[in-house]
Amino acid sequence: MTNRWQRYVAVGDSITEGFCDPAFDGPGVWLGWADRLAAILDGNARIGGGGGSIDFANLAVRGRRVSDVVHNQIPRAIELGADLVSIMVGGNDLMGARANPDALADELEHGVKQLKTAGVDVLLATSFDPQFALFLKPLRGRSAVFNANLWSIARTHKTFTLDLWGIRELQNRAMWAEDRVHLTSAGHQLLARRAAHALGVAYAEIPATHTPGEDTAPRLSSLNWLHTYALPWVGRRVRGVSAGDGMSPKLPVPMQVSARR
Repeated sequence: MTNRWQRYVAVGDSITEGFCDPAFDGPGVWLGWADRLAAILDGNARIGGGGGSIDFANLAVRGRRVSDVVHNQIPRAIELGADLVSIMVGGNDLMGARANPDALADELEHGVKQLKTAGVDVLLATSFDPQFALFLKPLRGRSAVFNANLWSIARTHKTFTLDLWGIRELQNRAMWAEDRVHLTSAGHQLLARRAAHALGVAYAEIPATHTPGEDTAPRLSSLNWLHTYALPWVGRRVRGVSAGDGMSPKLPVPMQVSARR
C-alpha cells in the first residue's frame, strides 16, 4: 500500500487523549489509541517504500464535548494541514441530564462537513455500547440514537467509520480502567488495531489470549468506586467544571511519529 496520508490529527476527549494508557515518559503521561494508530500508519508508510513518514498531532483533551471539537479542534486540525482526522466524541455530552442525541449529531455533522470541504479524510468513531457498566446502562437508548445518526453522517459524507458499539471484546471488563469509564492499555491497543482496519491499512492483528482469572481480577468495590470516582464527577457536573478545564492538548503541533520514539 502506498502512503495515502502524511499528516494525521486526532480530535476528541479523554479517550483520544489516551487517559489511563500510561506511556514510558513518566507518571501522568498518556499514550492512547490515536497515538498507537499514528505509529501503525507510520510503520505502514515506511514499509510502503519511498522513505515515507507520518506527522501526527493530538488535540484531544479530557472533558471536551461535541461543541469543543466542532468549533475549536476541527478548525485547528484544518489549519495544521491535516489530510486525515479522527473524531471520537460525544460521551461527555450524552451523560448530561438534558442530552439531545439528534442535536448533538447535527452539530457534529457540521464539523465533518468542514473537514470534507477542506479535502480531509475523516475517521468517525461511533459511541461505545454503555451496557458494560451498570451505572451507564440508562444511557444506552440515547447512545443508540446518536450512533444511528453517526452512521447516516458516515454514509452521506463517505467517512471511514470505527464501529465502537460493535466491538464485543469491549464487554470484557479487563478492557476498562478502575474508574469504569476509560480504557486500559489493552483497550487502547484494541481500538488502534480496529481503527487501522477501518482505514484499510494492512496490519497484523494478533488474536487476544485469555489470561486465567482475567475476568475475576480484583476491582474497587462499588462503595469505594462511588467515593473515589463517581461522587467527584457528580460534584464537577454540579459546579459546571470539567477535569480538563485549563488544560492544553498534549501534542498541539504535528511531529514526525518516528521523532517521538
